[in-house]
Amino acid sequence: MKYRLIAIDMDGTLLNSHSNISERNRMVLCKAIEKGVNIVLSTGRIHRSAVHYARLTGLNSPIIACNGAVITSADGKDIIFERYIDNNILRSIVEMAEDSNVYYHFYDLSTFYFRKSEDKFKKYHGYYEENFKDQGIRIIGFNNPVEVLNNTSEFHKLVFIEDDVLKLENLRQKLEKIRGISVCKSWYNNLEIMSEGISKGNALKFLAQMLGIDTSETVAIGDNENDISMLKVAGLAIAMGNGDEIIKKNAHIVTDTNDEDGVAKAIEKYVL
Repeated sequence: MKYRLIAIDMDGTLLNSHSNISERNRMVLCKAIEKGVNIVLSTGRIHRSAVHYARLTGLNSPIIACNGAVITSADGKDIIFERYIDNNILRSIVEMAEDSNVYYHFYDLSTFYFRKSEDKFKKYHGYYEENFKDQGIRIIGFNNPVEVLNNTSEFHKLVFIEDDVLKLENLRQKLEKIRGISVCKSWYNNLEIMSEGISKGNALKFLAQMLGIDTSETVAIGDNENDISMLKVAGLAIAMGNGDEIIKKNAHIVTDTNDEDGVAKAIEKYVL
């Protein structure tokens, strides 16, 4: 089978534990591009971050960001697809977060909004704060979420982070009863909320159709629950060695870890 498109998750997949793209991964991606393969970043990250890494890697294919809520050109200038969380629903979810005393943040294309009174921003994002700024991401803390929600209604994704796994699971059960949203995880201690029907899998199907590529000619590589939908769509589903057991169960093959150039090794073996 000749594969024409590879959708690659970022955190825990293409990026190593230091949030960098290794030289081997970069070189293999370049080789695939030279052979006419579309390399598509497919991430839960804020759109601006995905554009930053696409630029660093020299990618020229569209980008899937916010778990599929945003699809743009590689330079981020042309929006191909975009869907926001309904503002009324978002308000009710924020109220739930406030009542539950769970840390949360949400974002649009380039701005990261978080609850300023929470020390948890430093706990969960302190390591990335300077990287966010380097990537051109605005970081705005708020005391009252209503002030932010009154200013704009164009938010693609909301994320809860909670180390109490039982508390997080109880919250997920409540969220999954709300119509108009989709819920998934990208790490053991988070929940990610997008508009209903939004997923990396649906984004991959949309993009493949737009490019005239059959889904059997696509490869998906990921490491966590939010990647399962695209693994189910792709002709070849690859899980990372460091990935969750649930992603490995939904993959055709398991490659090495993100710190062992697992992406490069899989592409070399099955695509090039």
